[in-house]
Order: sequence, then C-alpha cells, then structure tokens
Amino acid sequence: MQKDHSAHRPSSQHYPLCYLAIDIRTPTNVGGLFRIADALAIEKIYLAGNSLTPPNSKLRKISRSTEKHVAYAYKENALETARHLKSLGYRLVCLEITSSSIELDQLSVGAQDRICLVLGSEKDGIPHELLALADATVHIPMYGTNSSMNVAAACAIATYDITGKLRRAGVQL
Repeated sequence: MQKDHSAHRPSSQHYPLCYLAIDIRTPTNVGGLFRIADALAIEKIYLAGNSLTPPNSKLRKISRSTEKHVAYAYKENALETARHLKSLGYRLVCLEITSSSIELDQLSVGAQDRICLVLGSEKDGIPHELLALADATVHIPMYGTNSSMNVAAACAIATYDITGKLRRAGVQL
C-alpha cells in the first residue's frame, strides 16, 4: 500500500553539505537541484556564473516551490566562492570525470566533514581552476553506451551517497 503523504514530517536540521552549481542554465536542472536539496536536507545551494536563479516560473514549477524552503545565494565568481567555502572548513568535492577522479563510492566521509559538492554545466563541466582547488574529484561509474548523465540526476546520486556516508559516520538530523 502506498504511504499517505500526510505522514511526512520534514526535518528542521540539515546535513553539512552544500552545492556550488556553476553555469547551470536550464530550469529543469536548477529546479531539480532545489528539489534534491530539499528532499535530502542539504544546507544551501550556491548558484554561480551564468546559473539560472529564482525567481523563475519554470524553475518554480520543476522545483515544486522548494526554492522557497532551501537556502541559496547567487555568487558571480565560482572560484572566489569555492575559496571562501574552503576557508570555512568545507571539503570541495567536484563531481566530474577526469584522469585523476575516483569512483564516488571510494570517497571517504567522516562525521566532522563539511562538504561542498561542486557541479558544472553539462556542456562545459567544472572549470580547471576549480578542479585544481578541489580536495577530491569523484565520478559515477557509467556502464552504458553514454559516458555522462544529466547534472541533476548525477547530483541526486552523489547527494544520496554522501548523506548516507554522513549518517553511517554518525551525523544525525
């Protein structure tokens, strides 16, 4: 039997995880990031560069209005934002396949970790300067004919994996 949605009790707590989304221009992707962040208790989204920002009617429709509940900020310069987050103690984890990236499941996460998941546009990826600043670069193994996936789908997989590791490390909501 399907569960009744009225039984849902949202948490007021958040995982020590934020997103830095760079040049994400499509409403479906940005709206998807908000919906994922809301569903998985992410503390904040930083939209940078040419990323689409609220208010936007298409974004609101895709996000199911979660942009009203998820903390976010627009920062023009992604590199400065990343440096600032590092200075606050965040580990920068870039979600990008590179010659030195590790599989997502190999990323170690501890109870004291604060993580910023860095996401790039589907067309251009994450800028090289940010990859060089990263504490880790991870990728999702691909077994089909395509070597990449939609940024919102990849973000959902990575977020679920990282929040699971935080829970197993003892982080409680």
